[in-house]
Amino acid sequence: MPGTNLTREEAQQRAKLLTVDSYEIDLDLSGAQEGGTYRSVTTVRFDSAEANAETFIDLIAPAVHEVVLNGHALEVGAVFRDSRIALRHLREGRNELRVVADCEYTNTGEGLHRFVDPVDQQAYLYTQFEVPDARRVFASFEQPDLKATFRFTVTAPSGWTVISNSPTPEPKDDVWSFEPTPRISTYITALIVGPYHAVHSSYEKDGQSVPLGIYCRPSLAEFLDADAIFEVTRQGFDWFQEKFDYAYPFKKYDQLFVPEFNAGAMENAGAVTIRDQYVFRSKVTDAAYEVRAETILHELAHMWFGDLVTMEWWNDLWLNESFATYTSIACQAYAPDSRWPHSWTTFANSMKTWAYRQDQLPSTHPIMADIRDLDDVLVNFDGITYAKGASVLKQLVAYVGMDEFFQGVQAYFKRHAFGNTRLSDLLGALEETSGRDLQTWSRKWLQTAGINVLRPVVDVDSAGVITSFAVKQEAPALPAGATGEPTLRPHRIAIGLYDLDDDSGKLVRTDRVELDVDGELTAVEALVGRARPAVVLLNDDDLSYAKVRLDTESLAFVTEHLGDFEASLPRALCWASAWDMTRDAELPTRDYLALVLSGIAKESDIGVVQSLHRQVKLALDLYADPAGRDALLARWTGAALEHLRAAEPGGDHQLAWARAFAATARTESDLALLEGLLDGSETIEGLAVDTELRWSFVGRLAAMGRLDEAGIAAEAERDRTAAGERHAAAARAARPTPEAKAAAWASVVESDALPNAVQEAVISGFVQTEQRELLAPYAEKYFGAVKAVWESRSHEMAQQVAVGLYPSVQVSAATLDATDAWLASAEPTPALRRLITESRAGVDRALRAQAADKA
Repeated sequence: MPGTNLTREEAQQRAKLLTVDSYEIDLDLSGAQEGGTYRSVTTVRFDSAEANAETFIDLIAPAVHEVVLNGHALEVGAVFRDSRIALRHLREGRNELRVVADCEYTNTGEGLHRFVDPVDQQAYLYTQFEVPDARRVFASFEQPDLKATFRFTVTAPSGWTVISNSPTPEPKDDVWSFEPTPRISTYITALIVGPYHAVHSSYEKDGQSVPLGIYCRPSLAEFLDADAIFEVTRQGFDWFQEKFDYAYPFKKYDQLFVPEFNAGAMENAGAVTIRDQYVFRSKVTDAAYEVRAETILHELAHMWFGDLVTMEWWNDLWLNESFATYTSIACQAYAPDSRWPHSWTTFANSMKTWAYRQDQLPSTHPIMADIRDLDDVLVNFDGITYAKGASVLKQLVAYVGMDEFFQGVQAYFKRHAFGNTRLSDLLGALEETSGRDLQTWSRKWLQTAGINVLRPVVDVDSAGVITSFAVKQEAPALPAGATGEPTLRPHRIAIGLYDLDDDSGKLVRTDRVELDVDGELTAVEALVGRARPAVVLLNDDDLSYAKVRLDTESLAFVTEHLGDFEASLPRALCWASAWDMTRDAELPTRDYLALVLSGIAKESDIGVVQSLHRQVKLALDLYADPAGRDALLARWTGAALEHLRAAEPGGDHQLAWARAFAATARTESDLALLEGLLDGSETIEGLAVDTELRWSFVGRLAAMGRLDEAGIAAEAERDRTAAGERHAAAARAARPTPEAKAAAWASVVESDALPNAVQEAVISGFVQTEQRELLAPYAEKYFGAVKAVWESRSHEMAQQVAVGLYPSVQVSAATLDATDAWLASAEPTPALRRLITESRAGVDRALRAQAADKA
């Protein structure tokens, strides 16, 4: 039986047969405050290319009451099974189907999610339909290429607000009747329902007026910085409309900050949902505002790429996500008066490291992935789809030229507006405007997996003059279990030459050469005859996607002067290279720690500083030789405290170092300081121990056994919000007692009652790297339970358990053996097999890194 899956072949057959015209969806949500189920009535009109044909429509519902096809009532028990309603004997031409069902509110972040705010005890609803969850709310042909118009009619409790893709109407007797949408895909339709707080404005330019709305729960309204969000949104409207040469395609643009959201945001047409953690309750660093701005711009870019023009099938998901990622960061970097002109630095230090990690897993795949069914795509929202794809698009822009790239995009939008496309449609448009043949480029970059390594090969004479220079390209073997062959690719890169400026003491770029690199060895004649600089940096400006290594002389100089680069991007590239070498067991963890400690004080970019904090902690927890780990942790924690005390009072760096210190505080004096900061007996000038920072301290103290249930409950009483409930759940699960671990495990694995956000918090608290011995028995329990959890839970909830509770802190050959035995005997689905295999690869990498650190 199909269960809830759908294969590519089934979708193709259905698309050949059907042309969908319109949906009318009537939902009775008047009982939403109480929960349970709600009545869903769907009327869909569609054309069939054949008479007497058979197909199906998708629906996940606990009860179906009526199925009426072309005026004839069908026997529900005979046609509704699993997630499908069979439709037989279709007319050639126009057909009309009416389905009446009871659908369920969820607490998983899928379908129609229902959340009750503990502050006001009011229910708040929102839909999340990507990939296949519109069928949880109404009967639908659930695939992206069967576009249609959607008319929603919603009955809601009195006093509530209903927002959808179309402009919000005035309700009549608590019934909200929306105008039909343009032709869009099922997965970008949306409903957000509840007593939400709203702020309204508009985008005005050259006679164009687009209504703008921002929504959140009333309990977050005091923290909503709507002006800043509108400012970023208008920046995106200006830049995208100019670059795309296509006016914003919908009638209004709402951004809704919603609770318990599984992702960062979702590009519902004209009604974007965003996780409400982006409404900051406490002080955050500028890096958090930059990430939020990128998310806002990413979703706005989707209004064109994804919503106006949509992929035909999910194998081109990367086109949606990579394009939105590239253009959002380009907008931050290039838009006039942008607050974040150094956004490519952030990209190099966060997004690309995610891509490099993903591309070295056994599950690595081409950017244009082979998506056989819905199960495949559900685990494919990964670092390759987003970050590698965006990196490759950045390189494509360098390869064809930015003006030519956007001219091709403009032609693409005009040609395919409100339609569906394949990769060939975009490449064809880009070939027309650039004059470049992109077939070879596409084959090598988009249809192969793996990552290249670029190394400089430099010869100099006795006077220090370069006599030969070449770029050596390597194509390492793909990870064991990955499919495909290593591939040498064409790269468009820049080579930067850097020397120390005597006056400023900064490493400054003295020259730059841009060229195409192809094959195993590419000579660079332009550098011959020049004096050798202090540092030669391949892939300067981060134009291409490749792991870059420094030559011996450059590496030695950078080791002493990494923090001295005048510009942030070359520093970020060197930091990223060092981190990659650590992960690859080429640089011992203790040496990576020494490098970070030698240069981080000079690092001005707060986003880079916070990335280094995360990477150092991961390296110490998993990549350090266990025999030397405590000494390294003590060195790092001591340095973090020194930086915390030395940082500018009230500044971003002080806050970042406070969090870094709290994450590894371990000695009696460290923990006493955290306790003192909590109760006010200790202070650090300028450091505001606000709500979120308090919870950071509480979580650490709980994990170290310094805070019991009474202490956690007292903190929860101070913060009687949804966020406070999540933090308290994490702190309880973090306590270093068998009883705390058993209770946390039971609440997640043996019960499915927790909402998605609370389950995620419990899992994060449960897994503490210092508690390896306490957690050791749960490795066997994990392998005994994970398959049953996967088969009985929704995708989002099951994936949290499968990934989050894998025994990743048990870095040992025994963990690898247990994983291999389970993979050989359990017969997991391909999606679950992929997730477990990826987790196993993390343990294998950690073992190799520990051996390198020990050596």
